Amino acid sequence: MIRRRTLFGSLLAASAGGLWRGARAAAPELTVVSFGGAYQEAESRALFRPGAAALGLGLKEQTYTGIAQLRLQVKSGAVTWDVVTSGSGSAAHAGAEGMLEKLDYRMINVTDFIPGTWQEFCVGGDVFSTVMAWNTATYGDRRPASWADFWDVKAFPGKRAYRNAAAGALEPALMADGVPPDQVYATLAAPGGIARAIRKIRELKPHVAVWWASGAQHAQLMKDGEVDMSTGWNGRFDAVAQDGGRVAYTFNQALLDYDAYAIPKGAPHAEAAMRFLAEISRPQYQAELAKLIPYGPTNRKTYDLGLIDPARARSLPSYPDNAVMQLPVDIGWYAKFEAEASQAYQNMLTE
Repeated sequence: MIRRRTLFGSLLAASAGGLWRGARAAAPELTVVSFGGAYQEAESRALFRPGAAALGLGLKEQTYTGIAQLRLQVKSGAVTWDVVTSGSGSAAHAGAEGMLEKLDYRMINVTDFIPGTWQEFCVGGDVFSTVMAWNTATYGDRRPASWADFWDVKAFPGKRAYRNAAAGALEPALMADGVPPDQVYATLAAPGGIARAIRKIRELKPHVAVWWASGAQHAQLMKDGEVDMSTGWNGRFDAVAQDGGRVAYTFNQALLDYDAYAIPKGAPHAEAAMRFLAEISRPQYQAELAKLIPYGPTNRKTYDLGLIDPARARSLPSYPDNAVMQLPVDIGWYAKFEAEASQAYQNMLTE
């Protein structure tokens, strides 16, 4: 009897082991795509690898340069990616073009997300800010506090750097021209609004030494002291400061934006990808990402649960005291007006 039970138990264990191995073998391998470099390494450590492991999924990571590459896959009907990292605006355009799957928010819990950091086709993963930064050696104790100060070359003389594209460039101009932050996009959407912003930038143009094209460029300009003030992304300026660069910035009137995750239309493992996005949207994962890069979580519960060191939390763009000072980027406005704004902006640059 004992032997029979032992034999039965062995057969049961072997059967269960075979089923487990079969389930593991059948688990899909997600292909997750991002922008490479230190940013993707942080995503991989905080989100991709632990998220896949928690769900028992395989994982393959790749890099890409942007949505144009995804467009080629979707149009050819040969989609090999399951999840892509994207800027919020790019994801909105891609979704409108039919390149992305609609997300299932019965599965992905965004109850505690910062309003506006998720869309029909993408869910926010981290928050960053376009800020005004300055050289602390140039201005000493005089700290510019608003976009009006950025434009005030008498009170704050020196060389400026400004973005060479319309995205994130028009809103500061209107605030410098006296438009309250909560009226910026209504003004831009009204007749003459874009032209008003362009005129204000034209006033500053003689003092712009460099029209920057990338985060690496505007960070290097500030690190080398080639300009005294610049617009740019908070994380890049944090890195300069950590390297000993004399730079500071303010979240006041900054533009609050986010990076997001989306599922390509026709992704080979769309259902598993949806579960993966639900997993990495939880506060515990976002907290780990915020420990590695100076961008904030979209899930406010990350702060509520105290998952980030208080000093670190207070430095992040989405920390409540910082977020309230900022203007959230209106993706809907860009979907309607970006082409018109970009053309007007390029015309101004080449005058």
